[in-house]
Amino acid sequence: MSDKSETEQTGWGPATGVGSMPGSDAREAARTVTGSFEGFPYLPELPARGPGADMIGRSLGLLVEMYAHVEPSGWRISDRPGRDTRRARSWLGEDLDALEEFTQGYEGPLKVQVAGAWTLAAALELRNGESVLSDLGACRDLAASLAEGLRTHLADVRRRVPGARVVLQLDEPSLTAVLRGQIRSASGYRTHRAVDRQTVESVLRDLMAGERAVVHSCAPDVPFALLRRAGAAGVSFDFQLLTERDDEVIGEAVEGGTRLFAGTVPATDTALSDPAGSVMGVRTLWRRLGLNPGTLAESVVITPACGLAGASPAYARAALAHCVSAARSLADNPE
Repeated sequence: MSDKSETEQTGWGPATGVGSMPGSDAREAARTVTGSFEGFPYLPELPARGPGADMIGRSLGLLVEMYAHVEPSGWRISDRPGRDTRRARSWLGEDLDALEEFTQGYEGPLKVQVAGAWTLAAALELRNGESVLSDLGACRDLAASLAEGLRTHLADVRRRVPGARVVLQLDEPSLTAVLRGQIRSASGYRTHRAVDRQTVESVLRDLMAGERAVVHSCAPDVPFALLRRAGAAGVSFDFQLLTERDDEVIGEAVEGGTRLFAGTVPATDTALSDPAGSVMGVRTLWRRLGLNPGTLAESVVITPACGLAGASPAYARAALAHCVSAARSLADNPE
């Protein structure tokens, strides 16, 4: 089954990437991504360019009436937009220009990645050097600013690629640590108190409201049930980190119509197995859960395990192509 025909049947492409790519050439990254995923391209991130092009910096550049700059310890809230904010916005503009160039006439799903509010709160410092996570009021202000910036950003994407059905991906690698109270304070001698699950869920729900959204985390113990309640249409994760403890929530997610973005292809340079081998674990999971193999193609999107910023350019291209081949193998031979 072709990439395009699968998209037409399910509304999602059978394979896509996570977000980051190696290198610093926006046009080359856009060309690679759109050429690899005819049915589900995405807006690449190029963190090798420096602070502001990374997941955190790009997302901070989207904030409305809230600004940040780079300190030796990381990103910190500013009173006004400075060089780092302008650089983040400039690089995002370059990335959007490149994506627009290579998606002329495209119709179908298009994924846009943004760091979620809780990962931003764990990474961004208040003016006193402590994490935004230490102040729940500041967390809410950050989430509101991000939500407003997201609306503008997604409207821009839709204007540039009018045939796109935009999929919002919230990157939340710190979410489990936030829920468990495992984010360390600035001193490193203590951890911030765990955030109430209902508060976390409420903030995520507000960010995803009105959007077809996926939440990505390449950390262990992804909170599938919480993400589904918050309104996530899909959950993106490192497949190798799943354990049998996750079986029940995975089964409930699939039966509830949640799309699984299964990260089965290694994100750093390694010898790739044959495409069928890359999805063998997915087939095994389906059998273990007693799910109908015929639902695999409509329930699973194949991706790398995480972003590809740490890979070589050659491996990144191979990994994306491998995702497409593995997804085709899964659809053609689900048993």
